[in-house]
Amino acid sequence: MSVSHTPAPARSDVATATSATGATRPFLVHGRVLTAGALAWTVSILAVGQDPHSPLGLAVFGIGSGLFQVGVMFLLRVLWRTNAIGSGRVARTVLRVEAGVLSLAMLSTFVDAIGLSNLEQTGWLVLDLCWPLSMLGMFLIGVRIAIAGRWHGLSRFWPMVAESWAVVTVPAMGIFGATVGQYVGALHLVVGYAVLGVLVSRKQG
Repeated sequence: MSVSHTPAPARSDVATATSATGATRPFLVHGRVLTAGALAWTVSILAVGQDPHSPLGLAVFGIGSGLFQVGVMFLLRVLWRTNAIGSGRVARTVLRVEAGVLSLAMLSTFVDAIGLSNLEQTGWLVLDLCWPLSMLGMFLIGVRIAIAGRWHGLSRFWPMVAESWAVVTVPAMGIFGATVGQYVGALHLVVGYAVLGVLVSRKQG
């Protein structure tokens, strides 16, 4: 009878395996955060609608939409690192501006969630406008990704699909009412941004 011993992997072996995974899927975390954020906002929309007024509703909606905005910020980081809309000064400036507007939108989401904002005051109203402006900016960026062609396959066009959320949902609310708009918005998040997060997580460096 022979007895064989298999030595435990050295720490360098583990480090090599980890670094190999990071090299082939460098945006795994970014994509997962985007998907999780999209699903969180979906749940909050289905739970309290898109225009809650109660303190609990505002908090639930704020948490869900805030997590979504964090996911979009991770997406912007991927766009920056992959030169998705170009590598020139204009492209870099566009991403910086979008990140700035999105940061203000995140602040707006936070103050809305704690009931601090007052849209009757100009300053709060301007801050609140950063939320739809950031979504419009992402839609234009999605169009630019498709035109630039630096992302390939499905990921070249899916950002434009995902980032058309406001373009699709807002008219749906206006035409068919809040209830239909609520379900359209939730479904669009799953089909658009949640799927985009999966595509981003699979992108290779």
